[in-house]
Amino acid sequence: MLEATLTTPVLETLTTQPSRSLTLEERFETEAMPHMRQLYGTAYRLTRNAADAEDLVQETFLRAYRAFAGYTPDTNVRAWLYTILYRVRADHYRRVGRSPQTVELLDEGPAVAPPQDAMAQGQEEIARALAALPEAFRAAVVLRDMQDFSYDEIAGILAVPIGTVMSRIHRGRALLRTALAGVVRS
Repeated sequence: MLEATLTTPVLETLTTQPSRSLTLEERFETEAMPHMRQLYGTAYRLTRNAADAEDLVQETFLRAYRAFAGYTPDTNVRAWLYTILYRVRADHYRRVGRSPQTVELLDEGPAVAPPQDAMAQGQEEIARALAALPEAFRAAVVLRDMQDFSYDEIAGILAVPIGTVMSRIHRGRALLRTALAGVVRS
């Protein structure tokens, strides 16, 4: 599983030499890496596949690391990483749309275990309802209700006007309420 921890030498360096300026790698490790679990959670909710989510997060951090020299310190690194995540995802979908489709053969190769994390927490109905949302609504709802981004930040991440963000969140929540109405009654 993905781990976002600081190495011991970096921690010792940060605590023993506060006057020394941090290297680019140390800054990246202290500012960006703590957001890895949240990014993975969002990527998983968007892709609905653990392997695809890991690939998405890996590519996000690779691009972030390459561009970190241009990152302005003390700005919202979380929103910057989510913007990269959504752009990587969009690039992936564009690439998939251009490539030939492959089909997995049943009864061949190892079986893939179902994701147990959501099932173990009793959230399977919510996860299913969220997965059934159209992509545009799901992205907005996940960023607002699960990642606690502001409307302005979501508009920047998704590159849409704030009114569109508000509309997508409202419609997405309405679709979730409708989908979960039967679950609450039973």
